[in-house]
Amino acid sequence: MGTRKLGNLEVGAQGLGCMGMSHAYGVRDNDDESIATVRRALELGVTLLDTANVYGAGENEKLVGRAITGRRDELVLATKFGIVWTGGEMTARGDAAYVKQCCEESLRRLGVDHIDLYYQHRVDPDVPIEETWGALAELVQAGKIRYAGISEAGAGTIRRAHAVHPVSALQSEWSLWTRGIEDEILGVCRELGIGLVPFSPLGRGLLTGSVTSSKDLPEDDMRRGMPRFADGNLERNLAIVDALRQLAAEKGATAGQLALAWVQAKGADVVPIPGTKRRKYLEENVAAVGLELSEKDIAAIEQAAGRDAVAGARYPERLARAVGK
Repeated sequence: MGTRKLGNLEVGAQGLGCMGMSHAYGVRDNDDESIATVRRALELGVTLLDTANVYGAGENEKLVGRAITGRRDELVLATKFGIVWTGGEMTARGDAAYVKQCCEESLRRLGVDHIDLYYQHRVDPDVPIEETWGALAELVQAGKIRYAGISEAGAGTIRRAHAVHPVSALQSEWSLWTRGIEDEILGVCRELGIGLVPFSPLGRGLLTGSVTSSKDLPEDDMRRGMPRFADGNLERNLAIVDALRQLAAEKGATAGQLALAWVQAKGADVVPIPGTKRRKYLEENVAAVGLELSEKDIAAIEQAAGRDAVAGARYPERLARAVGK
């Protein structure tokens, strides 16, 4: 599939988000299929595997660790620290001692001696970013991590972090229905040579057309609490999918593949990480890498899925508070 660079870190042009294998989107149902999906991804040239300490309270890291046993040299392993859940509320922690503690715990769960790309998952508003990134710099010097990244941070925070130690990648939500980073953050990243790793490039599954009603979602699925999946908003957002489906049909593709191709067309420094726990959907996602879009195609896609067409906020307020710090 070719490769792209996140700063100085070379990875496959598309990565794999592993969160849903253990967390957020319904019950953890088939570890064998999840492991097979990771291994199939490596066969297809997907080298960037993305997890976090908070996914499944560490269980996702353990699962990924099992999947990569004996294949460590074939992949770029990314994980994260910083999100803390307290009484159902999401907060962030970034003090130096905690950064180092989390790194050691992740190394142990993953069964590896180093992490290739270690992200600050959310910014702690009570700890200077210089302290957090000083700790990350020390982890690089110690050989515990190779590169450092940040997730869902604001432009000013990214600049301050980068002044302490190079930020290799920004991981933020970026898709046809979530384009906020284009306003300021994207320009800052490109000025500083920071790669972009869009998560949820398929709109948490909605842009594939696989969700047509809130009834399609398991009872414990986090999307049930997200405004864009709420009754009323969901129906309006499905109109975007219908328009994408029509455009995709002209290219012999699916709506999801078209949405992924749009993200990937945004630059050679962009490496989306669509998530799945099924080989079938992995292969469909990877096929989008070869889908070429002209300027006319991109204009038609953006007209069909314009910012004003999306109904509902990204997150409920309790989650939105931690974004863009």
